[in-house]
Formats: sequence, structure tokens, C-alpha cells
Amino acid sequence: MPKRTVAAVLAALALAVPAKAQETKGKQPVPERLGEPSGAWNAYTYKVANGKVCYLVAEPQSKRKGANALVTHNTADKTTNVVSFIAGYVFAEKAEVDLDIDGQKFKLFTEKDTAWARDSETDRKIVEAMIRGKQAVVKGQPAKGAAMTDTYSLIGFTQALNEIDKACGIKR
Repeated sequence: MPKRTVAAVLAALALAVPAKAQETKGKQPVPERLGEPSGAWNAYTYKVANGKVCYLVAEPQSKRKGANALVTHNTADKTTNVVSFIAGYVFAEKAEVDLDIDGQKFKLFTEKDTAWARDSETDRKIVEAMIRGKQAVVKGQPAKGAAMTDTYSLIGFTQALNEIDKACGIKR
């Protein structure tokens, strides 16, 4: 798995385990909220060996359970702006996901329940589009059932991005 993908997986794992359970297990990182929520977006950080992970996350406007959008930085493996969308369902095998940010379109690859940009340059372009955009629309095909569409408000995205940039020492 590419190291840029690992950064987002770590952020997703931090989302998956409630903070209370993380504290008692001692093995999972305990995310620390950065600032106040910004619109639909929340920013977090946690320590990893040789660095830290900083990420922002939002739910789709429908609040569909299990679905999240993330942008992740990981200082340990020197990855930044790793974009991922967790669908809350398993994608069809070899499915691609369509991402539309105010008319700017991207194709994402899938692995299990997550869609990713193919490379760091595409991640950078997606983040730039999200900074300028009003909404992101993600369309994917589950392994079973009809195609799904999730819409994410981008209100507060830039503020939350600034929080994780500051926490991980990223300069734009």
C-alpha cells in the first residue's frame, strides 16, 4: 500500500474507534481536536512514531452513517493532502468513483470501502478545488445495490485545512 494511502488509513482508524475505547485500549491513537468545528469540517491530530498525523473530516450532508471525507497529512512518512472518501459500504470490484467539485471532475480508485486519488498531484489538485469550491459530490457503485451519491459542503473546509497545516507544519 503506498505510504500516502497509509496516512489516510491511520486517520480513518482514529475515526473508527470511539475516544473512550481508545483511552482504555492504549494501543489506538487518541485524536486531539484542533480549534472549533468549521462548518461541516472538524480538524484533528494525533502522535505516531516519529511524527504526527493531522487530518480534517466531514460527513456528507445526508449524514449517512459510515460515510466521511478526509484530507490527511502525516509528518512521519512526509505525506500531505492525502484525500480519501470512506463510503460506508464496499465498492464494486475495480470500481472508480466520480468526484465533482463545482464542475471540476476527478476519477478516484477504490479499495474496499474507500476511494483515493491515484497520485499526490491529483490529491493537490483536489484540495485546491475544495479550497475554492462550495460542494463536493461523490458518486460510487457499491458491490451490491444501486449507485450512491454523497454531497459534502465545503463551508469551513479552508479553515479546518489551515488548522491541520499549522499543526503539522505544512506551508502553502
